[in-house]
Amino acid sequence: MHETEVWLTKIFNDYLPGLGNSVLGLVGMQAQARPWANFVTMQLLVAAILVLLFAFLRTRLSVDRPGKFQQTFELIYEFVRGQTEDMVGHGGERYMGFFGTLFLFILFCNLIGLIPGFEAPTMYAFVPTGCAIATFLYYNMAGVQANGLLKHLKHFVGPVWWLFPLMIPIEIVSNLARPLSLTLRLFANMYAGEQITGVFITLTKLIGPAIFMAFHIFVSLLQAYIFMLLTMVYVSGAVAHEEH
Repeated sequence: MHETEVWLTKIFNDYLPGLGNSVLGLVGMQAQARPWANFVTMQLLVAAILVLLFAFLRTRLSVDRPGKFQQTFELIYEFVRGQTEDMVGHGGERYMGFFGTLFLFILFCNLIGLIPGFEAPTMYAFVPTGCAIATFLYYNMAGVQANGLLKHLKHFVGPVWWLFPLMIPIEIVSNLARPLSLTLRLFANMYAGEQITGVFITLTKLIGPAIFMAFHIFVSLLQAYIFMLLTMVYVSGAVAHEEH
């Protein structure tokens, strides 16, 4: 499907096609005249924004006189920590870095499409798929680290050993369905939201766009939260000990 290049993608394709083709070569793809896609450049922009935000935040940290910028991120931190304690329980703070990074990355990817001249990378299936695969790998690695490989694999057997011929296929399909579910939920909601918002912005002048942009912000927050929450659920199940 042909896509219209946003201005940032055009810059990358005009001045850095060699770098783009080098990346494509690493994954076994053929070189292209314009290798950069919108969802790639938008992700790079979001990552750069997050790095700059936290670099700036670090210079503004104050115990005695925290500013509004610091207070905003403290609220986000407390929110993520509270959700982690509720879903993962004791020891969950070791996984907060991944949860918080995933939440902020998806949220910024969802919201950046509201800025004229940009597109939300999460409206392309590749980006939700990448986040879902990262989640899948992370909670399995967390389970192996917490319980060891053999105990982690015992989750696939089920509570009764003689049911393992039935439970193993069910658990394998269930685990493989998780990244698919995460991908479809985020992709479908953001793609539909982007299309609806774009249509109403072109059809109406002021009130309509404002309403649908507010709705789009709500959906962006909700989808980032749901993705993070489900990741917490998967990590919680993977790192749980048998006695729990």
